Amino acid sequence: MKYDAVILGIDPGTQLMGYALLGISKGKPSVLAMDVLKLTKEKDIYARLEMIHTQISTLIKTYKPSSFAIEAPFFGKNVQSMLKLGRAQGVAIAAAMQARVPVTEYAPRKVKQSITGNGNADKDQVWKMLQTILKISEKPAHYDATDALSVALCHHYQLSAPVPKSSTSSAKKPGKKSEGWGAFITRNPSRVKG
Repeated sequence: MKYDAVILGIDPGTQLMGYALLGISKGKPSVLAMDVLKLTKEKDIYARLEMIHTQISTLIKTYKPSSFAIEAPFFGKNVQSMLKLGRAQGVAIAAAMQARVPVTEYAPRKVKQSITGNGNADKDQVWKMLQTILKISEKPAHYDATDALSVALCHHYQLSAPVPKSSTSSAKKPGKKSEGWGAFITRNPSRVKG
């Protein structure tokens, strides 16, 4: 089947890295693949990073995604864990950038909000919504895979969300930086108060 777009979603990790691919055809998403890369057999952190890079590169060569969505690490209290997770995320992003696949990062709360309508939803609530939306029957062995799928679906929703007519000129696209106050003032001189 030919797809209009393919989205690679990643849930980065140093023990398990979740990945999922969504094919989009006529605006409708369908699951192409969903699994985890198990990294625990390898003790060396640098070897794990190489495994992540290799897996992402292989997925890109196999499925030729048009975009790459990754979950941003949440801020925890353990600095060492955050550092390791940041490295895993960086390697995954580097693999996508090396293949010239556009990258977008989403906060976990944003992903949950877009799938369930609740930014505080638990993993099981997210999974049940994914089952309903994407008509999946078999539950994967690890939530890391469903987390990656939810990131990909969140990205699909962000790309396909209609932009309100009143804010078309200043609409912010996913992954793009804001132009800043100077550009806003230039476009909206009547809104500046002396």
